Amino acid sequence: MEQNNISTEKERNEILSLFETVYSAIEDSFKPGDKEKLSLHINAALESNLIPRDIFGLNPILFSLETAQIAIKEIGLKRDAVIAILTFNSVINEFSTIENIQKTFGEGVFTIVKGLLRLHELYKKTPVVESENFRNLLISFAEDMRVILLMIADRVNMMRQIRDTNKEEERRRVAEEANYLYAPLAHKLGLYKLKSELEDLSLKYLEHDAYYMIKENLNATKKTRDAYISNFIAPIKEKLENAGLKFQIKGRTKSIHSIWQKMKKQKCGFSGIYDLFAIRIIIDSPEQQEKMQCWQAYSIITDMYQPNPKRLRDWLSVPKSNGYESLHITVLGPENKWVEVQIRTERMDEIAEHGLAAHWRYKGVKSENGIDEWLGNIRAALEHNDDLQLMDQFKLDLYEDEVYVFSPKGDLYKLAKGATVLDFAFHIHSGVGCKCVGAKINDRNVSIKEVLHSGDQVEIITQNNQKPNRDWLKIVKTSRAKSKIRLALKETQAKTGLYAKEMLERRFKNRKIDIDESVMSHLVKRLGFKEMSDFFKQIADEKLDLNEVVDKYLEVRDYDMNANPTQPARSAEEFNFDNPNEEKTKESDDILVIDKNLKGIDFSLAKCCHPIYGDDVFGFVTVNGGIKIHRCDCPNSAELRRRFGYRIVRARWSGKGTSQYSTIMRIVGNDDIAIINNITSIISKEDKITLRSINIESHDGLFTGNLTILLQDTIKLDSLIKKIKKIWQ
Repeated sequence: MEQNNISTEKERNEILSLFETVYSAIEDSFKPGDKEKLSLHINAALESNLIPRDIFGLNPILFSLETAQIAIKEIGLKRDAVIAILTFNSVINEFSTIENIQKTFGEGVFTIVKGLLRLHELYKKTPVVESENFRNLLISFAEDMRVILLMIADRVNMMRQIRDTNKEEERRRVAEEANYLYAPLAHKLGLYKLKSELEDLSLKYLEHDAYYMIKENLNATKKTRDAYISNFIAPIKEKLENAGLKFQIKGRTKSIHSIWQKMKKQKCGFSGIYDLFAIRIIIDSPEQQEKMQCWQAYSIITDMYQPNPKRLRDWLSVPKSNGYESLHITVLGPENKWVEVQIRTERMDEIAEHGLAAHWRYKGVKSENGIDEWLGNIRAALEHNDDLQLMDQFKLDLYEDEVYVFSPKGDLYKLAKGATVLDFAFHIHSGVGCKCVGAKINDRNVSIKEVLHSGDQVEIITQNNQKPNRDWLKIVKTSRAKSKIRLALKETQAKTGLYAKEMLERRFKNRKIDIDESVMSHLVKRLGFKEMSDFFKQIADEKLDLNEVVDKYLEVRDYDMNANPTQPARSAEEFNFDNPNEEKTKESDDILVIDKNLKGIDFSLAKCCHPIYGDDVFGFVTVNGGIKIHRCDCPNSAELRRRFGYRIVRARWSGKGTSQYSTIMRIVGNDDIAIINNITSIISKEDKITLRSINIESHDGLFTGNLTILLQDTIKLDSLIKKIKKIWQ
């Protein structure tokens, strides 16, 4: 028995013979000296015994020559691609180096071999190939389209060679890969013949019984089918000849794979499939008359046989995206059987058979899908029968749009360009993302900010004490990760709110105070919070003292209870405003001068009393270090002085007032239907005074109104008060 890595004499002879065949087929594309160099390389590889047989026992050198033959005959590849496939095995088995290949055969061969090596490394990761992501990654890794074309030729050759192998599991894997990955790629490139062969052989290996059932039935019905076809085309042939058309008619049985797909789709047996064959009319027509003569043939056929309008497929007017052109109709033939008729020209038939199309409709148009545009450009080279040496201009870096990365288990994930480790973690699962502290990329420790690249193998590192924060939103690039982070932050905030609420309720209980939700809501607004969640967050962050909150609550509650006491109807003239005249500040010579140009001091106007320019005011130093400006007659001033006298500072206004001051005017008067109109009319006529809101309530013949207004200073306010008072005089 021979050693595994030694070629037999028979194989050596086949190799030498096939090499001459391959060289003769593309001799015109070879450079001087190429044949001798390549022959020397192959002979040296044979003599070295360094290139082992593959898993199926096939001789790699002989196999690569057979692949090259398919690439030449069926696809049209030439020098660079052929030399690359013949030298590739030498590189991966370390008989030669890629640098030597570059030096010996040039840059074009070097580029293709490099692409083949990248795909070889990609397959080592053993990912699940049954995914669209892997197909896209495969193409993006190839860079030069000739690499993909060689892979298709290689897979066709492999499917032919493994017919009699006893390695069922390996053969099944190859068949699945061919069916899912390479057949669609061949179809996209217009290599229909290779696509059909890949599909049929895949079915043969994956669905053995179904394949041979269909094949036997086709053989059994062949005579009947041939007789029917002859009977169908006889009158058509006569009519087309009378019309002066030059043509040929073929009857084509559909592929076994397509019949099997129809059986599964229609959920019927072989006998339930009626369109087992198609009639193809191929017209010899000048290119400028192609459409006219095809439609002329269509008219003749539909005059003879009843067409099914729903089954009309017009790929003449708008060719398929892969360049396919034809006119498909279905007519009711003899014996009431539906027959598919394909009408095309010789040029179009050449396209359909060999994938060499005349027009690529996306050529020169920027496609949204980079892969489709890339494949389209390569098709354009094939269509124009180029020697494919210009493929370099069709390189595409898909990393401009997206990256493909692997998990440690070999699963493949697609992410947007610029995606980070944190994006990948959230792509896997929210729980993984929230606990992510870093990752290992190709066994190298990195941070969560590390940007990912196609082909990276990423292992996420987590810690249970890790929590998401708002800075993470600046790290991630994908909308998916951002939305998950925002959701996690909301959940964290909600938990924080519940904790703070529980603390507050406990403090109220300790002081034996019942919580009134309306009073609490009033307090939260009074403290300057728009949302209750912000209020609870301040408590959780210990920025608000719980005892102070309780004290403020009591103030608000007591104020609200005494605001509208039950009393008999009385005149508005009897109503007096509270105007406490207390000592406004502690004795100090230091005075805070409030000016719009004041810098270096964090101050704001209190929302409880809304001071405006001209009011007697004082400053209150808050726990955050900022200063709140209160009116001296603020309802909270007495309590602030009593409890926090040491934090009171004297203050006065400087400069001129602006329109930025907001205040609330409280009006009490005898109820009148036109009162609102009268008040708003007066305010609207005032210069530089803006009414922001108005709230009017009526009780016992009196109305109480709260008006929020914007004005410059107390002078404007006093003037407005006088004018409003005149309404009831």
